[in-house]
Amino acid sequence: MAGTRARRSFGREGELIALKFLAEKGYKILEQNFRLGRLGEIDIVARDGEVLCFVEVKARTGFAYGTPGEAVGKSKQEKLRQLAEMYTVLKNMVDTPVRFDVVEVLFPGKGRSFSEGVTVNLIRNAF
Repeated sequence: MAGTRARRSFGREGELIALKFLAEKGYKILEQNFRLGRLGEIDIVARDGEVLCFVEVKARTGFAYGTPGEAVGKSKQEKLRQLAEMYTVLKNMVDTPVRFDVVEVLFPGKGRSFSEGVTVNLIRNAF
């Protein structure tokens, strides 16, 4: 249980960093952790100019399992597409251009604080 709690805390920290990063890049944040029942969750919904962006945040401490962005596999991409389609219908935004972005948050190695030495990378139009 403690491991799950730690992962959630780690993920939340990554999302907070991503939110700040996107805001600094000029994104207008519309929603965070938008959930549709058991179907799933969109980490961040934002506007980048006229484009509606659905953003997946991936936080990691290293590259042992590839880059954080590589963790957004085909099944996750399909689920995000379905959620995005439902979001645009629910919010009456079906004619709005959309894009799927990934924010990679790479935390430094052990023994350093979360805020120290964090690397953030935005992959626009990731899939």
